Amino acid sequence: MTYYNWGQMGQQQYPTGQFPSGQFPSGQFGNVQAPSGQMTTPPAQSTVRMGTIPTAREESYIENILRLNRGKIGTFYFTIPSGEVGENQGGTTRVVRGAVVEAGRDHAIIAEADTGHYYLFPMIYFDFAEFTEPLTYLPGSTLPPR
Repeated sequence: MTYYNWGQMGQQQYPTGQFPSGQFPSGQFGNVQAPSGQMTTPPAQSTVRMGTIPTAREESYIENILRLNRGKIGTFYFTIPSGEVGENQGGTTRVVRGAVVEAGRDHAIIAEADTGHYYLFPMIYFDFAEFTEPLTYLPGSTLPPR
């Protein structure tokens, strides 16, 4: 059996029982049992805790930006396939002026401002959105007004 050390120097292979001192594979897996019978505890900074805020790069997904701006009125553009087959195949753009109620990885729920209708759109059809007020891009930060 081969074990891997995922340290800062990249991937290194060590045959069973030949790990350098303190180099047994560890990290987000918590306490692990080393082949020699020793108990190894990873450093505190490598532990992943539930409920922690992800890094800025992870927060910049569209669904997260929409979720951070719930309730703000915007114009949302979605291109939806027409369902036609063959030569007439095309798409239609659906424009909804309203507010984000909720957004997930694969969908957005928009409440239309004028009618109160709720739309559930798959994110694969989302083109873009326009807002007249500054947006919150990351938790605790707002984009400056233009």
